[in-house]
Amino acid sequence: MRITRIGLYKLKIPLKEPFITSLGVDTDALNVVVKIETDSGLIGFGECSPYMPINGESQDTCYQVGQYFAKVLLGKDPLQIEAGIHAMDSVIYGNYSIKSAFDMALYDIAAQHANQPLWKFLGGQHKQDIYTDYTVSIGAPDKMALDAKKIQEQGYPAIKVKLGKNGKEDVKRIAAIREAVGKQIPLRIDANQGWTVQEAIETLQALAPYDIQHCEEPISRHCYMDLPKVHQQSPISIMADESCGNHNDAARLIALQACDYFNIKLGKAGGIFNGLKIVALAEKANLHLQVGAMIESRLAMTAFAHFACCSPAIVHYDFDTALMFREDPVEGGLQYAPNGHIQVPTSPGLGARIQESWLAKMEQIHFA
Repeated sequence: MRITRIGLYKLKIPLKEPFITSLGVDTDALNVVVKIETDSGLIGFGECSPYMPINGESQDTCYQVGQYFAKVLLGKDPLQIEAGIHAMDSVIYGNYSIKSAFDMALYDIAAQHANQPLWKFLGGQHKQDIYTDYTVSIGAPDKMALDAKKIQEQGYPAIKVKLGKNGKEDVKRIAAIREAVGKQIPLRIDANQGWTVQEAIETLQALAPYDIQHCEEPISRHCYMDLPKVHQQSPISIMADESCGNHNDAARLIALQACDYFNIKLGKAGGIFNGLKIVALAEKANLHLQVGAMIESRLAMTAFAHFACCSPAIVHYDFDTALMFREDPVEGGLQYAPNGHIQVPTSPGLGARIQESWLAKMEQIHFA
């Protein structure tokens, strides 16, 4: 089999309301879609949602670098995924977000060729118990409490709360949310690197009475040598996110005993191929995992759900951002059932694609 045509598309969809974290404010999903066609008739789709503060990529850089990748992959065998990954790595260092979109499309083709859903192609089991949390953007305590109450009323099993602006104010935010939703529903917090080391320790200790399930990335990713100190003094479990980009980061954090969980995002890791390496390391170290997302559509979110079936070590799922879109360009794919339940496709491959009507109106470039 050979790759005969590759298309790159710029996807822009407004969000229902601004998504606010300590890193900034997002009002639109600005993603890149990759479509790989083969001489066998199989077509693979991939998508990335670059985020400049985290992976240093933008929609424009992904669109440009993706053209380099298209030129080196054209004519290659799409089933040789590792060779394809190495070819991209030989072109340019980093750029893991756009690499993940190509990786996703290659896995889509390979799983279709094997006549297996992607989760089975990855050696996983079809999980029936995947439930996504839903996120409260950072803001005034009363507004955050109101948003959390709405999430609870919609039946989501857990609430994720964005923090990281100011430790003392963050405690007030959580106090207001816990008062609004009661003690039964789990709360997960994400500081997005927003606290200093000492502020993180003090804030996490102050949050102990509020029964927090875990805290993502309390301090700057650059201060990973200080993360063990925060971990040791925190009464709340620590999840590495921005500091755990790829498998090399994961190995470093394991050696440092820096955290209890990893949050795998394929856009940080470079795709499924590298993401599986993080899973293997975590399983060996007896760490649990979350699979998370940036601001992808249901296309990439479907790949994340397939990937989440690959290991019992993956116990948390953060798949809510596609629900924040004003429009849905995807046909097929995962389905959002009531109470945050995620239904993973059983058809061959990814089981999702961008509608042709959407592809036709997007800025695009093709290589054949």
